[in-house]
Amino acid sequence: MNTQKLPHDNSTFSLTKWLENHWAIPAYSGWVLIGIALSFFGAASNTMAGWLYVLSGILLSLLGVNFVVSIRNLKGIEIKRLPIKAVSAGDELTVELIISNLTKKSKNLIEINDEIPLNLSKKITNHLECIPTKSDIKIVSYYPTKKRGIYPWQNIQLKTAAPFGLFYSSRQKSVEAKAIVYPQILPLQTCPLIDNIGNQEARQRQSDKVYQNSTEGVTKTLRQYRYGDAIRLIHWRSSARFGDLQVRELETITGGEEIILCLDNSCQWEDKYFEEAVIAAASMYFYCSHQQLDVKLWTADIGLIHGSQVMLETLARINYGVTITTEIPTTPVIWLSQDINSLSLLANGSRWLIFPSLDKNLGDIKENLTKGIFYSEEISLQSQLQKPFNY
Repeated sequence: MNTQKLPHDNSTFSLTKWLENHWAIPAYSGWVLIGIALSFFGAASNTMAGWLYVLSGILLSLLGVNFVVSIRNLKGIEIKRLPIKAVSAGDELTVELIISNLTKKSKNLIEINDEIPLNLSKKITNHLECIPTKSDIKIVSYYPTKKRGIYPWQNIQLKTAAPFGLFYSSRQKSVEAKAIVYPQILPLQTCPLIDNIGNQEARQRQSDKVYQNSTEGVTKTLRQYRYGDAIRLIHWRSSARFGDLQVRELETITGGEEIILCLDNSCQWEDKYFEEAVIAAASMYFYCSHQQLDVKLWTADIGLIHGSQVMLETLARINYGVTITTEIPTTPVIWLSQDINSLSLLANGSRWLIFPSLDKNLGDIKENLTKGIFYSEEISLQSQLQKPFNY
């Protein structure tokens, strides 16, 4: 029985949506008033009472006015969207719309639904009591974000039941949007995985740290201040001239050494562990940048990536289970994976962060693996990245 009713129900729903998006359909109160008006008209036809005709005519007139006004109320409205600034997961996404009334009549009682993807955030509805003639109204909405990603969408729904709420009409506007949600960045104060990579003596690494803590050196370039930058590196004279904090980037003295973070997205991951790995990669990348180290990111499908902006956008859209199209670097790297067998592919001096796998018993092989970290759900990721380990 249910399978026979589904086509009928779907066709009825489709017809209702078509009428709503092209004309107008009665609200619940509209259907009630239609029934009362028809009842008065039927009674007037039987009794020939003029006052019943009058009542029926008044009710039908109200319905007709609401039908026409609700359709006209959505005409002449233009919507523009301001660029959406990228945020990190956990922060609020700011979405700004400019609603313009291009007509000579004010627009009243309009509902605006920006059809943002449900996997990004819950839908927020905005209500406008009035848009004056030939004027603009700016709407600012804040959407809490939970998961990294790149989210495109375009539809905005305008809806009104003005002036009496008896008929409502909807219109779809296509206004393209793209929100970029970067992975969360953990503020690392130290990171042994990076500090102890390679075969350099601890004394050389320590001398590099002393250099980075200095306030003098050859300035490579100036850039805008980013959260976490040392105050001692701010170039105050340039900051005063540009009206924004400018930070000096010093030439490094690591003898050409570079740090390569490798996110193994070719293996099969559990979703929760892959998200943790992405956060770890982004956090360690910025830790290296703040330490003035030459850092790059490697992924199985793209290869080496350099630059904070490119790295963030890559990690925002990255997924696992891809095919390896680039070779693993032959120099010491920092390896993030859920496949413990992949450690045999790494160069000597590499460090790693391995996430639990259901296919392997790590207890049998830990004795031979003392150059990295086995992820534990019982300890926060930030604490694990900052915890010293044997090497």
